[in-house]
Amino acid sequence: MAHTRIRTFNTSDTYPEQNLDNDLCQAVVTRGGSTVWMRGQCPQDLDTAKNLDSHDPVEQTHKVMQNIRQLIEEAGGTMEHLVKVVVYITDVRHREAVYRTMGEYIKGVHPVSTGLVVQALARPEWLVEIDATAVIPD
Repeated sequence: MAHTRIRTFNTSDTYPEQNLDNDLCQAVVTRGGSTVWMRGQCPQDLDTAKNLDSHDPVEQTHKVMQNIRQLIEEAGGTMEHLVKVVVYITDVRHREAVYRTMGEYIKGVHPVSTGLVVQALARPEWLVEIDATAVIPD
């Protein structure tokens, strides 16, 4: 593991009433390296800015996480270098679907995570936006 993860946990333990399985932690310690600050990623193509033609929170989250992975890789890193995500959703009823899908991309990574339910995102068809930070070791 590239960074020290403090107090790792799985959301299946902290939210047993929800069908979640995300590896997270309370804090991440990084030393040196290059920090990759990503703008909030939305369900759109990175090259064309074309929106994903779907109103399904699972499909939108897959696209968002694929964008995050692509940006980290373009910066020279891997998903294991992801240290923080901030998840914005427009409907609390989408929480489980969004977090289950995100969990597929962060299994074993344990980033810190904050989740917010917001009234709206920049485009009305967007259901999820994820702001991410990675630190790629020297």
